[in-house]
Amino acid sequence: MPTPAPSSASSSLPLVIAGPLLRRLESDRLVLWLVGSEPLALRLALQPEGEVERSVTLAGESCHQLRLGTSAWLHLIDVQLDGALPVDHLIEYDLLIQQDGSEQRIADWAPHLIHDGAHRPAFVVRSRYDDLLHGSCRKPHHPSPDGLVVVDSLIQDARHTPERWPAALLMTGDQVYADDVAGPMLVAIHALIRRLGLYGECLEGATVANSDELMEHTATYYQREQLLPAFKSNEALRERFFGGVEKPVFTTSNAHNHLVTLSEVLAMYLLVWSPVPWTLIELKAPPLDDGMAQRYAREAACIEAFRQGLPNVARALAHLQSLMIFDDHDITDDWNLSARWEETAYGHPFSRRIVGNALLGYLLCQAWGNAPDACVTSLHTVEKLLGSGESGQLDCALHDGVVDELLQRGDWGYVIPSEPALVVLDTRTRRWRSERNLSRPSGLMDWEALTDLQQQILGHRSVIIVSPAPMFGVKLIETVQRVFSWAGLSLLVDAENWMAHRGAAQVMLNIFRHTRTPGNYVVLSGDVHYSFAYEVHVRGREEGPKIWQITSSGVKNEFPRRLLDLFDRLNRWLYSPHSPLNWFTKRRRVRVQPWLPSRSRSGERLWNGSGIGRVRLDVEGRPARVEQINADGSPPVTFAPERN
Repeated sequence: MPTPAPSSASSSLPLVIAGPLLRRLESDRLVLWLVGSEPLALRLALQPEGEVERSVTLAGESCHQLRLGTSAWLHLIDVQLDGALPVDHLIEYDLLIQQDGSEQRIADWAPHLIHDGAHRPAFVVRSRYDDLLHGSCRKPHHPSPDGLVVVDSLIQDARHTPERWPAALLMTGDQVYADDVAGPMLVAIHALIRRLGLYGECLEGATVANSDELMEHTATYYQREQLLPAFKSNEALRERFFGGVEKPVFTTSNAHNHLVTLSEVLAMYLLVWSPVPWTLIELKAPPLDDGMAQRYAREAACIEAFRQGLPNVARALAHLQSLMIFDDHDITDDWNLSARWEETAYGHPFSRRIVGNALLGYLLCQAWGNAPDACVTSLHTVEKLLGSGESGQLDCALHDGVVDELLQRGDWGYVIPSEPALVVLDTRTRRWRSERNLSRPSGLMDWEALTDLQQQILGHRSVIIVSPAPMFGVKLIETVQRVFSWAGLSLLVDAENWMAHRGAAQVMLNIFRHTRTPGNYVVLSGDVHYSFAYEVHVRGREEGPKIWQITSSGVKNEFPRRLLDLFDRLNRWLYSPHSPLNWFTKRRRVRVQPWLPSRSRSGERLWNGSGIGRVRLDVEGRPARVEQINADGSPPVTFAPERN
């Protein structure tokens, strides 16, 4: 049965559910993302400092509207300006909603987006990408503060000094955790689906027929692994699709509340980016046994603390452009880890739909804002799919077709023509698959993708590369992952690093050694749940290139503290710069010099703490200051070369 329309009319809902998010800002083009409870008539007002206000009516191609449910409309705003905006100047803006002959300003419909003492939000279009915030891994129910709250404070402090305004916030992976959802968050997701009437869907190859049955199933909270393919007790599905053989598809140990449907994915994005949806719903704990009830209570405390910070997060995202790229948890843990994983996951209609829904959510809520022009074709097919949902449920055949198209898309990476150039890598869908052992971890990029990378950076003096997984990581941890991979246990240790695949690692290092590629590289990464900075020198070349690997993780996640301390200490002993063990690694043609965190007590090279990274570059594109701004309010940590 289709999902019923919400009992309350849409007129009782706020006009804007989430947004605006500033996605891509250029002097002559502005890209914004917003979700309303109805299709909105919008006008954009722009007030560059010292200039006359400009006005742009958002209609037609400048504001594409997609209906997500009975009372949910996605507004994809892409404005081509007649005259360029001034760079490095404060530009105040307002998004006015025209209704019944009057206009409502942001101050009317979203006062939480405006800083104290200001009248409307603002942004700065920077002439150079020489000041960047970056981070990954934002898990709402992790018991640490939210690093995106810190971004709001930084922007507020820079309001009257545009030259101190960061050029962009780079979200380098795991913006959402589709595969690791707290019980209270899943309850909120289902409440929001019903409140907004988000479209339902059929579910082929599952033990439930559609999304409504999924939400009502006794296993929907904390027991969803029983509904997923290849689960031990799900013998009927295993026999039907895998001939009785247990094959891993959803490998995370936290799949108890894994998101399944498109409506669940979309509701998750609304709930992690905006405080407004939380005001529309009431959380009621489902029937749970004692153990699960205790877990629910613990998670509820973390989710409440997360929710309290959302006004600051929404304000930050309304003031600073955010550029994003997925990693695995945006879709599912170990996504495309190996050729065997892909063969298994995409050969099953239910797991294929689950992955496809997460990728569809990524397209609408992340990818489009990075590179709208590259998403035009995909949006046409998605619009047809969403148009089929007026009955309450999406057309099943159209849904499968959209999933097929997205899974076949060749590249989700993109290039920002900034100075220095910003190259954002897709390390998940263009992988170098092992031909001899399908279970061996795939290279993060295949030959064609790496060739494209080389072409993208030719002719630049310096370049910023976003690689979700560090190109140069902690050697000891990579060695542990390699040993587990040899033993056929790569799924246990997330064996996803650049050096895990010989071919990909070799080509990547050759790109850095090529004489026509840039002299300075800054590689920004996340993924690993700790932060560090390395300076990397290519052996055998007296002049360049120079490479800096700068990793910030997580925004709201941390590595087990004692285990990280142990790895850090052992890595310093076994892989010091002069250790002969370095010659047995794939990085023997480079020399890696760790930069030490300023709060290092005993030579630690790794920093463990939720927050946001900030890197400032000099005129040559080299790091002038590297820091990790801690979400707990403690002093920032700066990284610098060790003094001899």
